[in-house]
Amino acid sequence: MPHRNISVMISTQHQLLPKSDQRIMEEEEFLEENSECEVSNAYPLASDSGPRVFKILPKWVPKASYYFDKEHYCYASHQITIQESIESLGAIVWPGALALCQYLESNQQEINIKDKKILEIGAGTGLVSIVASILGAFVTATDLPEILENLEFNISRNTRNLNVHKPEVRKLVWGENLSEEFPKATHHYDFIVATDVVYNHTALDPLLRTISYLCQPGTILLWANKFRFSTDYEFLDSLGKILNVTQLAEFPESNVKLFKGTVREN
Repeated sequence: MPHRNISVMISTQHQLLPKSDQRIMEEEEFLEENSECEVSNAYPLASDSGPRVFKILPKWVPKASYYFDKEHYCYASHQITIQESIESLGAIVWPGALALCQYLESNQQEINIKDKKILEIGAGTGLVSIVASILGAFVTATDLPEILENLEFNISRNTRNLNVHKPEVRKLVWGENLSEEFPKATHHYDFIVATDVVYNHTALDPLLRTISYLCQPGTILLWANKFRFSTDYEFLDSLGKILNVTQLAEFPESNVKLFKGTVREN
């Protein structure tokens, strides 16, 4: 479970049903009156060699709110409100998502996603997809069927009044019906992004097949993950056998590593 010092708090209420427009308007008015969105960038720590080392900055906005099932973040100068649920691992903001959001925001020249097509694997609460959309990308946010309602709610709530490309929300079960639902002839993505999709679970082989299928020539994989178990490193080894993998950054305080992967040339 994420720790408070990397700006994550777990929800105390778990309602997943969409709120009424009146409720949303009340939330927005409350946030406008009680919170400020401060701009802050990731900054590298000292590193002699290898990938750049970063510290995850406090992007969670610790403002008083009477909606305790909401978490408030600030990325790309925008207030983002995320509804979580501890009833599902896919409906919680994990540290890898915070690390990737911060990296995308702070390294826009290195990783330029404006007007690029992005697919997020295991989008969960939608935070990464929302930030990528605010930064100008065309985003497809995917996850399991039981996650999609909350994912769609968060994305709609945070992009509906912005001049951005609203992310598309789609079902994606790792390893299943890939060629039928995402045919390569019509579904080419500039970036595949994933955060904290690797941990001690039984779906690692289907996940690897999914990444391998979606990454076509020219596609860049961005994968941020908190390394907890030996299976995380085993997955990294397996990924390195199908893609050219380099480590872009690490966040030692949270044990998060960020990797870039590209298709091997024949």
